Amino acid sequence: MSILLVLMCSVFDVTHGLLFGTYGSSTCDSSGLWYDYIVVGSGAAGSVVTHRLTSNENITVLLLEAGGLPLFHSDVPSLAVLQHLSRQNWGYLFFEGLIDNLMPWPRGKVLGGSSVINSMLYVRGNSIDYDRWANAGNPGWSYVDVLPYFKRSEDASVVHRDLAYHGSGGLLTVTDVPYRTGSAQLFVEGFREMGYPYVDYNGASQMGVSFAQATLRKGRRCSAEKAFIRPAKVRSNLKICLHSHVSKILCSSDKSAYGVEYIRNRRRLKAYARREVILSAGAFHSPQILMLSGIGPKQHLSDLGIRLVENLPVGEKLYDHLSFFGLLFTVNKPMVTSLQESISPANLFKFLLNGNGPLTLTVALEAFAYYKTPAANYSENYPDVELMLSGGSLQSDNGTLFRTAFGVTSDLYNSVWKELESKYAWGVLPILFHPKSHGKVRLRSKKPLDPPLLYGNYLTDSENYDLRAFISSIREVQRVVKSPIFQRFGTKQVRPSVPGCRHTLFDSDEYWECVIRHLPITMDHQTSTCKMGPRGDPEAVVDHKLRVHGVKNLRVVDTSVFPVTLSAHTNAPAYMVGEKGADLILNDYYTTE
Repeated sequence: MSILLVLMCSVFDVTHGLLFGTYGSSTCDSSGLWYDYIVVGSGAAGSVVTHRLTSNENITVLLLEAGGLPLFHSDVPSLAVLQHLSRQNWGYLFFEGLIDNLMPWPRGKVLGGSSVINSMLYVRGNSIDYDRWANAGNPGWSYVDVLPYFKRSEDASVVHRDLAYHGSGGLLTVTDVPYRTGSAQLFVEGFREMGYPYVDYNGASQMGVSFAQATLRKGRRCSAEKAFIRPAKVRSNLKICLHSHVSKILCSSDKSAYGVEYIRNRRRLKAYARREVILSAGAFHSPQILMLSGIGPKQHLSDLGIRLVENLPVGEKLYDHLSFFGLLFTVNKPMVTSLQESISPANLFKFLLNGNGPLTLTVALEAFAYYKTPAANYSENYPDVELMLSGGSLQSDNGTLFRTAFGVTSDLYNSVWKELESKYAWGVLPILFHPKSHGKVRLRSKKPLDPPLLYGNYLTDSENYDLRAFISSIREVQRVVKSPIFQRFGTKQVRPSVPGCRHTLFDSDEYWECVIRHLPITMDHQTSTCKMGPRGDPEAVVDHKLRVHGVKNLRVVDTSVFPVTLSAHTNAPAYMVGEKGADLILNDYYTTE
C-alpha cells in the first residue's frame, strides 16, 4: 500500500509543476515597492478578495503567502489527512484543558490556505446564525444580506438542492461526492426512518439528514487556489509572493496602515500600500500579526515590550467546534471502505481517468444529521449539534496514516481501534456547534517566527452545557440505530476500552464524559479572534465593514471576524466573507475615485 501511495504522489508532484507554472517573481525580494492593496494570506477569504480586486485592471495587488505551492496529491480527496503531515500544514499542537491529549490543530501553510488541506465539506450554516450576527450590531450581515455572496461564489451541481439558495456559474464548484459507501446509505435511511426529513442543509431548512456537499471538481479538490487564484495569476496587476512571512503592519503616527514588513529568504523586506492592508491570515495568524504590530490587549503587549498602537481585545476569544472519537458501530455487511482498497490500481485508474471511485471520498465523511439537543437554551428550531457519519474510523488504514495525523498514540490506538481492523466498523462524530467554552490566542514572544500561544479551554463552561449537549447527542444516535434498517444489518455499538475510563460503568453519563475528555478531536473551525462588532462592544476588533477599530486603512477579512458561533463548517462562510469583504473594499475604492 505505502509503495503505491508514494509512487502516486511522486507522479502527481512531477505533473504539478507543469500545471502551476511559476509564482513569486524575483521582485518579491525587492523592498520598498508600492501597490494599491496588500493582501496577507491566500486562504478562502484572501483568495476571493485577491481575485475580485484584480478584476479591475487599474488596481494593483500584492498577495503575500507564508507557504508554497500546493502539493499535487492534495487534489485527491481521500488523502486529505495526508496533507496534515506535509509541509502544507503549520503543524500546531494544542495540549491544554483535556486529559492526556496532544491535539493537532492543522492550518494551511500553502497557496490556498486551509482549503488545500481540509475535508472539502461545504456547510454554510443556518439562516438564524446570520440574523444573530446582524442583530449583534453588524448591519449588512443578516441571512438575506449574505445569501447573494454565497451564491456568487458557487457553481453548484448538487442533485437534491433548493435552487433558490444555490448559485451557478461561480468559480467554486460544489457537488455531491461521486462515491458513496453502503454505510452512508444506511445512515441516511436510518435517520429518515426515525423521523428526520431529507434536506438540502444549505437550502431552506437545515433540520434533517443529508449526504455531504463538497468543494470538488470532477472528483478532485476544488481549493481556493484552484478556484480563485489560478484564474487570476496571469493578471499583470497581481503579484504573488510565496514563502513570505508577514511580521508586522506598518503604521504611521496618525494610526494609518501604510504597508507591511515581511520575511523572505531570511531577509526583512517592506512593501507599501497606497490604499489598504487586508489581513486574511486566519483565526490564528491575523490576531498574531495585529499584536506584533502593536494592535491588541494593552497589558499583554506591554509585558512583551511591544509599543502600543491601539488597545483592542485581539485574540481574547477563540471558538472552535469540538467532537470526539469513540461513538463506534459495527455491521455484518461490507459497507465501509479502507485506504488500502481506495488506492488499489483499479480505483487509482478510476480516479485518474474518470474522477470517481473511493478516492473521491472526503475522508469518508459522507453524511450529516442536524439535531437540537435538550441542552440548547434557545427557542428557535435550529441545530446545536451536527451528527457526522465517518464511513470508517482510525482503523481504516490499520493504524498508520490517520492515527498519526490525529495525534493518537499507538497504545491508545491498540486499546480502542485495533480490534476493529478485521470488522466492518464506522463511526459518528457529534460536532458541538455553539460551545459555551472558548479559548484565546496570545503571542509567545515578539519574535514574528515564533508560533502563537493557542488555548482551547474546551469543556470549561460553568453551565456544563457543552458536556450535556454531547451526551444528549450520543443518546440520540443510540435511539436512531435502533431503527429497523440499522438492525437489519446487525448494527452493534462498540464498547471502546479507553485507558483512564475503565473504572466507569459503560454507557453511563460518567463513562461518556470520560471518553469525551480522553478522545477529543477538533473540527478545525476556529473563529472569532478578531471579532466583528460596533465600537461600543468591549469584545470587538473590527466594525461591520471589517475595518480595524481605531486604525485607518486596515481590514481583517477571514473567519477571525465571526462575532457568533455558526451551525456550519467554516470554509463556506469564509468564501462568503471574502466576497462581501471585496465588495466593501471596492465600494470605498469607487467612492474615493
